[in-house]
Amino acid sequence: MSIQFQPTALVGAIALAMGFSTSVFAAESQEQPAVNAALDTLVVTATRSEEKIGNVPARISVIDQKTIESNPILNVSELIQRDPSVYIKQSGGFGQISEIRLRGTNAAHTLVLKDGARLNSQNHYGPLYPTFLDTTDVQQVEILKGPASVQYGTDAIGGVVQLLSKKPEKSGAEITGIYGENQTYKAITKANLVTDNGFYAQVSGQRLETDGTRILDNQNKNQKASFDQKGYGAKVGYENDGLKASISISQNEGVNQFYNWMTGQNDALRFFENRLINSNIAYDIADNLTLAARFSNFIDHQYVQDSEPGPFDTENKEGDVNLRWAFTPQQSILLGSTYLKSDFQSNSIKDKKQDIDSLGYYLQHQYSSEKLNTQVGIRAEDNELFGTHTVGQGAIRYQILPATSIYANVGSAFKAPSLTELYYFSEGFYPTYGNPDLKPEKSISYEIGVDQIITDQLTAYLSAYQTHIKNLIVSDYLGQNKSSFANVEKSEVNGGEIGLKWRNQDLFLSTEYAYADSKNKKTNNNLAYRPKQTFILSTGLENAAYGISASLIARSDIYTDTANKVKAPGYATVDLNMYWNLNPNMKLFSNIQNIGDVNYKIADNFGDGWYVNEGRLASVGVTVKY
Repeated sequence: MSIQFQPTALVGAIALAMGFSTSVFAAESQEQPAVNAALDTLVVTATRSEEKIGNVPARISVIDQKTIESNPILNVSELIQRDPSVYIKQSGGFGQISEIRLRGTNAAHTLVLKDGARLNSQNHYGPLYPTFLDTTDVQQVEILKGPASVQYGTDAIGGVVQLLSKKPEKSGAEITGIYGENQTYKAITKANLVTDNGFYAQVSGQRLETDGTRILDNQNKNQKASFDQKGYGAKVGYENDGLKASISISQNEGVNQFYNWMTGQNDALRFFENRLINSNIAYDIADNLTLAARFSNFIDHQYVQDSEPGPFDTENKEGDVNLRWAFTPQQSILLGSTYLKSDFQSNSIKDKKQDIDSLGYYLQHQYSSEKLNTQVGIRAEDNELFGTHTVGQGAIRYQILPATSIYANVGSAFKAPSLTELYYFSEGFYPTYGNPDLKPEKSISYEIGVDQIITDQLTAYLSAYQTHIKNLIVSDYLGQNKSSFANVEKSEVNGGEIGLKWRNQDLFLSTEYAYADSKNKKTNNNLAYRPKQTFILSTGLENAAYGISASLIARSDIYTDTANKVKAPGYATVDLNMYWNLNPNMKLFSNIQNIGDVNYKIADNFGDGWYVNEGRLASVGVTVKY
């Protein structure tokens, strides 16, 4: 069914075209900023307000708009796994379900937000599968590493991934079309309206179709699993000197084929739909006093055709209100409260419907000067099922030299068991039962780090951390192919990251390495699906007219079982990206993911074979703006 794609000719044609691009688009070229200018990038996830990344007393990384737009075919999973602290466990290739593991913690320990709204779902063990999210309206992705329960409550033991949507800056429209291997097509449309009186509006839509790839390594390569996704988004807002208000909606829906244990084929179907309605308002009561409020409604619907449990429906209703008082030029206090109600409906849940709500109160103090930045906070969370939990955080960053800053932080976090872990039951092929006696997970983390500007072109960073988790929730094998969930009394993650980034005008080179040793302290076994080592190298040439870059991602082997008897070997892949801005209104781009067509094993599928990635995906696209 698929047409064999020939990336070699494509690469050659684009490379030849780029050779003549300077004269076409020279007027648009501009000098690239020094690499240490990245320290001025504004982030919001760590403190719930805009801060320069160089002042944040924690390790946070940013995927910017240029990177996102360089390959619009990528979903959230594929974008964030280019951070060495992130590992994505995926059950097969393109469009299959995936889970985020950040700094060696569980998938359920990563909180995923979009513009502050929680996307974590109660119908499985972690965030909404990030494969089913689209990046069409995303301007920036922030990855906060380390506990963040003070700011966001439950689920943020390992860290936070936040998607920040675009606010239109000028009126206009654009359309993007992409074609790739395996009969992969994607179309994106956007339209913006911006007025002089502060009003703005934006609409967007996208459609993705692909034949997909095989799921298991013992399948023939023509045994593919297709993926079909479509969605839309809309936002309206108003801003003036003292008021910011917006309301947005984003919806994605689709269907993917996956492996059917009963037939041994990729003929099972999963239908999905997720929708987020998010409203935000901030009003400056005085020059130093701001009142902000947010209300969001998020639904996640999944239905597996011909499956005994039937549909899974989750709805999160969340409200947050806070007051920020900058009582001196260097100091501010943030006081707020969050209410969250989660509903879960499924035939495989006790009484077919369960819900849980929690009410949190948080207080945070910040001090910021030229050399010293501190952050101290506390949160009390009253959970309907598990009572009140109090968590705290203290962090400091100090500029010991003009080119050297160090930071340290300590923070506690918690995660309440999901409704699935508590009440799920399935009498199917692999019976699974919830455990209503589960205890909440609790953690405490310690971290130190340093950031160094070596020259105007070269920077380096180093971090080391230790995370202790009490009552870690894991799968519990009951015998006779039955499983449940249980608490592990103690587990521990020891790790660190080191990075080096260089840029000289159009040329750049960055290399990053992450280490995470995750252990069950009772058995001293490694926790499953966590590579100990990840290495990433990126290099290339980029300017306003054209660019070509390559990225290497290498990971060590991983254990895929709790007894550490089954191991998936490590692997390395190389991605290639090219773009050419013909003029301010038209851009051509091409990407080859996994140029060596490496098929690596991800997880053991109960003896049926190993889940494998999708292999190479070469694509070419064009964006036209008006």
